[in-house]
Amino acid sequence: MLREFKLPDVGEGLTEAEIVKWHVSPGDSVRINQTIVEIETAKAVVELPCPFEGTVSSLMAAEGETVDVGSPIIAVKTGGDEDGGPTASEALAEDLVPTPAPQKDAPQKEVRTPVLVGYGVKTSSTRRRPRKPGAETPAPAPAKAQAPAVPVVRVPPAVQVPAAGSAGRVGVLAKPPVRKLARDLGVDLATITGTGPQGSITREDVQAAVADTRVAAPVTAPRGSGAPELEERIPVRGVRKATAQAMVASAFSAPHVTEFLQVDVTETMEAVQRLRRLPDFAEVKVSPLLLVAKALLTAVRRHPMANASWTGEEIVVKHYVNLGIAAATERGLIVPNIKDAHTLSLPGLARALTELAERARAGRCQPAELTGGTITITNVGVFGVDAGTPILNPGEVAILAFGQIRDMPWVVDGQLAVRKVTTLALSFDHRVVDGELGSHVLREVGAMLEDPLRMLAWS
Repeated sequence: MLREFKLPDVGEGLTEAEIVKWHVSPGDSVRINQTIVEIETAKAVVELPCPFEGTVSSLMAAEGETVDVGSPIIAVKTGGDEDGGPTASEALAEDLVPTPAPQKDAPQKEVRTPVLVGYGVKTSSTRRRPRKPGAETPAPAPAKAQAPAVPVVRVPPAVQVPAAGSAGRVGVLAKPPVRKLARDLGVDLATITGTGPQGSITREDVQAAVADTRVAAPVTAPRGSGAPELEERIPVRGVRKATAQAMVASAFSAPHVTEFLQVDVTETMEAVQRLRRLPDFAEVKVSPLLLVAKALLTAVRRHPMANASWTGEEIVVKHYVNLGIAAATERGLIVPNIKDAHTLSLPGLARALTELAERARAGRCQPAELTGGTITITNVGVFGVDAGTPILNPGEVAILAFGQIRDMPWVVDGQLAVRKVTTLALSFDHRVVDGELGSHVLREVGAMLEDPLRMLAWS
């Protein structure tokens, strides 16, 4: 029989996700728990396994499409003998034919909805009566006498779109994902002739309408230049949308203060070179960020209030450190964190930083790694930047920016010399961290980078 796999809630409480990449095609054989698709939520990219075994009948969502949780994304033909499984035409009919209203006295039975293997089972609160073949929606009420005559179209309420402020009018046949796509692209569904079953509008119809509009739109460009359009519109969604919301909430809720400190890190750079030659660090990347992270962990242990959070009613001081490392990826800025970083040895911290960077670049950070951070480091030096004023990660009260390391003139023992110098910038929430505490933390991090032996003395 034909079984549909609906997009599950992967445990983050999110309502939608974007289809990033399909790993199967129609006609492919699939087994239970085989990875079939990658989706991107507002937290991370997640691989979904198949809960069925059989043959892929159809992919019901295209790559790049944003799908609501609970919407079917793939149909699999299984080899069971059970009756009552929906066929392809019945599945389409379920989307286009309305559900009759349940009778008040009709007995109701709790429905257990199967969800993704490994993510538990949810109890559905939706109760529906079986649909009868050939059921139709009653015709809409006659229009008022003053209004012009409108052809009566039998359209289920689930696919009717209000005329005002939407991507279509009453009488337009389109599934919810198609309507959402039209809204995102600014397309009026009423201007499109559908090519789907019963004249319904498909995703391809919407994309074709966008392509036709772009071709017809005049473009201002120098003659003979062959220049493309001068503007590009990119929908804000996924990780970038979540990051934008978090940064706005942080910037306008926590009173930020940023302090700067230039530091001679010549001895730190020499220590990095020595560590790279040690057997314990042979299989991991050793960079100045490793010693910056170790210095911050040491300073936080000495000043726990910098590793806290503000709830409005109380300050929560955390005696553990989940060290966040800001990472720029193709999908936007993410801040995965190393759990219990304060318990790691220097080789263990180096290994954790290396593995975290690899997962972030590949887009494979798990949702759990993106929550629960207590303090963050952002390495702006990799972009050739000296300093900045970083915005606090929501729920934290301090973030350290680490700038590029440059050769600069520096006074050493009364003599001018060329040294390796960087700039540190510490932003903190002034409701929790006052200027004295922030200055102590920043100065101690700088002192340990000037002389790495202090990390041993203060640890």
